[in-house]
Amino acid sequence: MTPLTLPNAITLLRILAVPFFAIAVWYNHLWEALAIFVAAGLTDLLDGWIARRFNQGSALGAFLDPAADKLLMTTAFILMALPKDHLRFPIPAWVAILAISRDVVISFLAILSFVHPFGLNRRPSVLGKFTTGAQIVTLGVGLLANAQGPQPWQRFVLPWIFYAMAAFVMASGIHYYFRGPAPVVQP
Repeated sequence: MTPLTLPNAITLLRILAVPFFAIAVWYNHLWEALAIFVAAGLTDLLDGWIARRFNQGSALGAFLDPAADKLLMTTAFILMALPKDHLRFPIPAWVAILAISRDVVISFLAILSFVHPFGLNRRPSVLGKFTTGAQIVTLGVGLLANAQGPQPWQRFVLPWIFYAMAAFVMASGIHYYFRGPAPVVQP
């Protein structure tokens, strides 16, 4: 059994923050939601740094860390796409659906590869990392725009951010499809 390392404890705190984030978005406490979202992002960087710096990487951490990220981002996409009166700038439903669908397919294939090893290349690609970054920026800017209230920049900038993120999601999904299986190493 893997002991609970500091990076894993930080990741668990990030998972526990998701309901508070969801409540803040739902009840129009958007500055608080933005603060939780930013704090979650910073703790994601922190737990990764601690795991690498102090050699505390673990199988549990390799599972929990991406699961925590997907849980927060999926929750954010769903809540930011739902029609709510206090969201002046919701994320378009089609953008949320694309992002969530890509993440569900990739997560399903990763889980399936543990059950039936078919040589899935589990390492994230550079394009996949850029896509995750684009998703985080999109959600963060969307939260900021809604927390601020109407500003001149929002009507021009937000649609372009949504289109750019959607392009990254589609390109990354296609890339993962054509990337193929990882080379199988025989012992």
